[in-house]
Amino acid sequence: MELDNAQLKSVIESVLFVAEGPVDLKTLAKLTETSSDQIAFCIEQLARESKGRGVRVQRTGDRAQLASAPEAAPFIQRFLGIDENQRLSPAVLVTLTIIAYKQPVTKGEVERILKKSCEYGITMLKARGLITEVGRAEGAGRPYLYGTTFKFLEHFGLERPEDLPPLPELDLAAAVAALAKEEQAEGVEGEHAPDLEEAG
Repeated sequence: MELDNAQLKSVIESVLFVAEGPVDLKTLAKLTETSSDQIAFCIEQLARESKGRGVRVQRTGDRAQLASAPEAAPFIQRFLGIDENQRLSPAVLVTLTIIAYKQPVTKGEVERILKKSCEYGITMLKARGLITEVGRAEGAGRPYLYGTTFKFLEHFGLERPEDLPPLPELDLAAAVAALAKEEQAEGVEGEHAPDLEEAG
């Protein structure tokens, strides 16, 4: 059965709605017997059409999913009984900021920027589902490469990683220095809300 553009968008939206997580574009193409390019085109259309609605289309690489609108987060958190004041500490936020802007990146590269260990930050971010291993780097030991997740997009109200606000190299260094200074002032478990959180 050949689907026109409107039917294809409807099928994609329905599948994303019932899926328990992100869906690969190739899976959608095989399911609908269309090309990955056509699927990508329809997903972009769905993303534009969902602006201002209660659900949004999020995309990372060749995967997509439906998520609630970021502006509805306080109400959803209240409904689910989630502590909306629970924040990431400055120490963890520094690590997340570097990974978000440098991904894919190794732990060693993050530590070179931080000039200290980021073991705790990596562990906490993985536990919160905000980062994950996305591959292995070439070279000695083939260390893990880290990148952000769909949960990261939801947390910061983004549709895709490319929607992060521009942050030149010097600004990243300044942000790291500022958060490190704040971390010293507040202690490792401080409750500061990041500038990154305003990206959405």
